[in-house]
Amino acid sequence: MKRIGILFGQERTFPEAFCDAVNGRDAGVTAEPVEVEALRHESERPYDVIVDRISHEVPYYQMFLKQCALLGTHVINNPFWRIADDKYFGTVLAAKLGVAVPKTRLLPQREDVQDIKPQSLTNLHLVDWERIGSEVGFPCYIKPATGGGWKSVSKCDDLAQLLHAFDDSGELVMMLQEGIEWEAYARLLCIGKEEVLIAPWDPTKPHHLRYTEAAFSYGDGLEKLMIEQAREINRALGYDMNTVEFAIRNGVPYAIDFTNTAPDFDRNSLTGDHFDWVVEKMTDLAIQRANEAPPEAPAVSWKQLIR
Repeated sequence: MKRIGILFGQERTFPEAFCDAVNGRDAGVTAEPVEVEALRHESERPYDVIVDRISHEVPYYQMFLKQCALLGTHVINNPFWRIADDKYFGTVLAAKLGVAVPKTRLLPQREDVQDIKPQSLTNLHLVDWERIGSEVGFPCYIKPATGGGWKSVSKCDDLAQLLHAFDDSGELVMMLQEGIEWEAYARLLCIGKEEVLIAPWDPTKPHHLRYTEAAFSYGDGLEKLMIEQAREINRALGYDMNTVEFAIRNGVPYAIDFTNTAPDFDRNSLTGDHFDWVVEKMTDLAIQRANEAPPEAPAVSWKQLIR
């Protein structure tokens, strides 16, 4: 019997529904919560597939998942590339793929980490804030280059607000992005690089109403473009579980947020139909991977896809 494990934190609705869906199929596969304790370097492969929902917050789990991948487990998402990626790299990559992105600048840390002295930063020049602000324009957003969940994100309407937000950023590496004044917004739920569901989503609404009260519509041409661009982004990043957000300005979709390796799949966030779709597609993907041969080596294809 093939085994699928799901590694998760505080969330409950998706992991429970996922395990029930896998176990409810007559596919010769079982699903269960992963059990982790002290790791042994000589361990054998514990699962055929692991769905990772929490390692971005627990470094210990990252090491566990890399060991599992080395032993032949299909890990969703690939732990090596999940750790390597960041939002700034993703923005550069999307632009190279021909996807529209906001004007973006990466900023050095406001405060140095422990043991870094001025002499350690010989090559680093001071930021020309007037120039950066003029290039990106206002309003703009300053946010961490890693992480998610809108943590430490600030909207800045002028240079004074930008400098204040930067002063509060501490040791975080921040990126500055043009504020896209959009007329519509979309979040695309992406499973297995090819399965994509467009969900109208309004980031201005309270969290629990962002799907249910989004009132946007998209023409067939725009829908087709967003779906294909989401697929291309996921193929390039090697992600099998992701959400891709587009802000539409003057009919052009701008990729805003698309390196979400453990996207919000909670039933209370998604609508019922969206939640059911995610559970079904993740179940299909995990069972498919469980019946495949162990991966030969972690791989990603962005080098072959950039223009």
